[in-house]
Amino acid sequence: MVPSIISGCGSGGEGADGTGGSPGAGGLAGAGGMASAGGSGGSGSAGPGASNLANIGALGAPDANGMMLPDGFTSRIVAQAGQEPLSGSGYVWHGAPDGGATFRTDSGGWIYVSNSEAIPGGVGALEFDASGELVGARSILDGSIINCAGGPTPWGTWLSCEEVAAGRVFECDPTGQTPGVARPALGIFKHEAATYEPNNHHLYLTEDDSNGRFYRFVPDAMTPDGFADLSAGRLEVALVMPDDSVVWLPVPDPEATGGTLTRDQVPESTAFDGGEGIWYQNGIVYFSTKGDTTIWAYDVAAAQISVLYDAATAANPILTGVDNVTMTCCGDVLVAEDGGDMQVVAILASGELKPLFQVVGHDASEVTGPAFDPSGTRLYFSSQRGTFAGFTLSEGITFEITGPFHI
Repeated sequence: MVPSIISGCGSGGEGADGTGGSPGAGGLAGAGGMASAGGSGGSGSAGPGASNLANIGALGAPDANGMMLPDGFTSRIVAQAGQEPLSGSGYVWHGAPDGGATFRTDSGGWIYVSNSEAIPGGVGALEFDASGELVGARSILDGSIINCAGGPTPWGTWLSCEEVAAGRVFECDPTGQTPGVARPALGIFKHEAATYEPNNHHLYLTEDDSNGRFYRFVPDAMTPDGFADLSAGRLEVALVMPDDSVVWLPVPDPEATGGTLTRDQVPESTAFDGGEGIWYQNGIVYFSTKGDTTIWAYDVAAAQISVLYDAATAANPILTGVDNVTMTCCGDVLVAEDGGDMQVVAILASGELKPLFQVVGHDASEVTGPAFDPSGTRLYFSSQRGTFAGFTLSEGITFEITGPFHI
């Protein structure tokens, strides 16, 4: 099983995880010796050839689900908090759905995983067959709290991040066949999201705090399948120099056993105001900081950081409340809004901003967990609090939008 990373557009087959179609390492076996959850073809198998976002039109009137969509797109609700996604299954969808990703299955279908940013938290999974019909629903992680975002690995697991002071990262099997495993070597802090960089086998992580940091995990060893062993390694924190180059400094006590928060252990490191979603593609790590409404781009090879979008200086600042991030095959950066207009807005490769949809009547909510299916024609996401008028951890609606995102 491998994540449904969208590749194409002459990218040489390298998607967000850079696997380029190699076989999946299977389950958690690539990160600590656990049993395989099954393997399938990598991200280079049949999928979209090019992004079509530049050709998508304006948003229309709200549909029956309260979704403003361009022509040619439709929406459906696939899960709702407190209800069974599959009637009679006995499994109830979680409240406060947050970060998510999709994973291919051997049968030609896929699994969409979704964090629960609640107490208790955890991770739920929806399984679809090759035709897009929902055929399974289950929990894949229990015993955690405030699971915010995370990230897929190229060996087919989901990293689920706890957004609390003593937050952990759990590695989860999307099929639920093996229990989730805590990975404390990735640090104990207010985790938000994570992304895997395949050339150096480093993991990059964000921290959701107004004085948060941008982290990198360097593994001590590789697994037999050729991926980073997440059980041991060196946690580093970014120091941005005046010329925008980045120096990585070791965090002395990644598990904060001495009582000092990781973000305070290296005083000269650079603070980032509310780290949120993060995604790697074609040599660049993109991540958002909600406190200053900025999308950053870190060039791994050059060790340079730059601003891709800043609402304070943008000529067309329609994107606000920047949060979860995903990408198309051609480098369009999709950013979900926490509040704002309740949109997902694409920053096209040309620099143009384009709203892809807007959720109406969910004014106290946020858009979370955007992820494409393997074909690139379905986009999954949640409205974390749904139509509830205030703050709640027990509501939430998960949607599927179908249309020509890719061609």
